[in-house]
Amino acid sequence: MKKVLIITYYWPPSGGIGVHRCLKFVKYLREFGWEPVVYAPLEAQYPYFDETNFSHIPENITILKHKIFEPFDLFKKLSGRKNSDQANPVYVRDRKLSKIDNFAIWIRGNFFIPDARCFWIKPSLRYLKKYLAKNTVDAIFTDGPPHTNTVIGCRLSKATGIPWLMDFQDPWTQVDYYEMLKIGKRADRLHHKLEKEAFETAKKTTIVSPCWKTDIEKIGAQNVDVLYWGYDEDDFAHESEPLDEEFSIVHAGQLGYDRRPDTLIKILGDIKRENPEFGKKLKLKFAGTVDYAIVELIKREGLDENYLALGNISRPDAIKLTEKAQLLLLPLNIADNAKGRIPGKLFENLRAKRPILCLGPTDSDVAGIIKQTNSGRTFEYNDHKSLYDFILQIFEKYKSDNNKVESFGFERFNVKTQTELLAGYLNEITKKNG
Repeated sequence: MKKVLIITYYWPPSGGIGVHRCLKFVKYLREFGWEPVVYAPLEAQYPYFDETNFSHIPENITILKHKIFEPFDLFKKLSGRKNSDQANPVYVRDRKLSKIDNFAIWIRGNFFIPDARCFWIKPSLRYLKKYLAKNTVDAIFTDGPPHTNTVIGCRLSKATGIPWLMDFQDPWTQVDYYEMLKIGKRADRLHHKLEKEAFETAKKTTIVSPCWKTDIEKIGAQNVDVLYWGYDEDDFAHESEPLDEEFSIVHAGQLGYDRRPDTLIKILGDIKRENPEFGKKLKLKFAGTVDYAIVELIKREGLDENYLALGNISRPDAIKLTEKAQLLLLPLNIADNAKGRIPGKLFENLRAKRPILCLGPTDSDVAGIIKQTNSGRTFEYNDHKSLYDFILQIFEKYKSDNNKVESFGFERFNVKTQTELLAGYLNEITKKNG
């Protein structure tokens, strides 16, 4: 088999969605003629841990690890947080941002380039050059963010001549939270310089959505194709779960302040006040980190007793939670490039075959997939009337025990199919190299 060096920050015991892109590629690459060699950080300060992810690592693969320095402990001490607290208030706030929080965000955006894992770049290059001097690989694959991975892959490819496939979960300078990092002119120039160098060096680029493919092509990315997240059939290889007895609205994952479903929550509060039966049956089940402002809004609308904060749960538990839901909530980031935002959880939602309520642009990539697969509906965040009518419609189906979706065509998003595409792209760049 040909060998591909996969450089990834997220790797078991990491939890969250980010780890699953490389992990599932590694899991299935052998079936398509590629032997993965994984390079990941040693003792990384992951925001979530999930030991169940180890079960997806194939036997007898080479896993290389090297020590990483990360500044998150220092940030927690300076901001008065506990070791167990959230270390990144850019996306999901655990409280109203203090002066120290805002200063830390400014420091991160202007001095840690491309991101807070940047101290891993130089030691990784030294370590990997020594490894590659004695061990042959045919291609390099990196997944970003963090774009520390991207910089390592770019410089390693330039130093060794090994062809590099650059993968993006999120864009770099075009990502929706780029502006939240308070990046100044000097840092912005450095980010764009590194991004341009990566575009010029990569033999191929993959990204998670069609809209974002078009966006990065406009700023110089070449030979770009879409690799969706996909769902893993193995995650659903258990007895089917009975649906929740309550009228459950489920979200699993980060629910940040840039995904605040204000109108929806207000509607739920209104219907509860109008319809006592709805109030008794409604249950908001949110797993993962939830921005404090969303929790405050839930309380203001009188939904305290309807809200269940599950915190961080394992992936198997998140899958089961999804399968049992009466309605799945899928909010997209409120941002200029939200049309290309395809959350990884979309594909598990499709496979769970439960109704999806998506909030975001009705002409987004997600809206198109939901419509094509007949899996739910997409609404603009402030479309009060349509949201109100839809909630009542689903509630009536729930009461009559007829809350089903006849979805179809989602099988093409199986992660094995996406891995087969990746293997084909690796074959493409290694043939060109030869």
